[in-house]
Amino acid sequence: MIIKTNRWNPEAEVILKAASILRDGGLVAFPTETVYGLGANGLKAEAVRKIFLAKGRPSDNPLILHLADAKDAEKLAEVDSRASEVMAAFWPGPLTIVLKTRSCVPAEVTGGLATVALRVPAHPVALALIEAAGCPVAAPSANLSGRPSPTDAEAVAADLGNGVDLILDAGCVDIGLESTVIDLTGRKVVLLRPGGAIIERLEAFFGESLEPADDDFKRRSPGTRYKHYAPSVSVRVWTAGDRLHDSIDPAKSGFMGVSAPPAEFARVISFESEESYARGVFAGFRQLEANGLNIVAEWPKPQGIGLALRDRIRRASQL
Repeated sequence: MIIKTNRWNPEAEVILKAASILRDGGLVAFPTETVYGLGANGLKAEAVRKIFLAKGRPSDNPLILHLADAKDAEKLAEVDSRASEVMAAFWPGPLTIVLKTRSCVPAEVTGGLATVALRVPAHPVALALIEAAGCPVAAPSANLSGRPSPTDAEAVAADLGNGVDLILDAGCVDIGLESTVIDLTGRKVVLLRPGGAIIERLEAFFGESLEPADDDFKRRSPGTRYKHYAPSVSVRVWTAGDRLHDSIDPAKSGFMGVSAPPAEFARVISFESEESYARGVFAGFRQLEANGLNIVAEWPKPQGIGLALRDRIRRASQL
């Protein structure tokens, strides 16, 4: 079932219906500022297991708990003064924080780890839903595992169909890439996944560079170990100014990026900025896939949202 709702002022009856489904152990797909999420009551292990079944997701891949307010984090994790300062500065927003978990969080959420990932989304529908549900909402992206993340309700329905009890449709998302994930369990701030929160702003806040994650740390975040974000067609990368590789046939390929394409492609999806490129990359993957075209994606600049965009394209192309 898909129900349209007003993005800025979601209808009370719609939110209450969705919240009731969550409290009863069902699944609700809902918009955030990053991508659409597939939500379940984060304190009910049985409900959380339904997420893994619907997505075909590996059970050791942890989930993010979405909260309505930063004060709720202390019930779920060990929150020190540094974590509180980060929450005050970046929440609501596209930043996920990994902290040491409390015993009330099911192992299904943490992937069996001693840490839990938390965030407060910056989207009126998501916040209204979480508040009405009265519980933290465990929510990965609302797509089949490994597929491009959904940035509108139609993409959710195409992937999950009847595997979800309700889809809240509030239109396209704002950012188009998942949240940035950082680990605050140690002295150093560790970057687990680049995303919607710009790395340069985080480093300016902390006054130091973020530490790169090793394999042990990467286990603490979704979207870091398994194949992700990939359409069924091939994805190749092109850097502006370079010659197109001889193995690429433009007549059987679609191009997407901010620069002029280096050849005559069967289809071109142009973006006016890297921010719009990030917002549209997953939808572009799906559109070109539907056209039966292989994909040539322009390699973004390694700064701002381009860092997160590089990460998603790299994983989709298996570079």
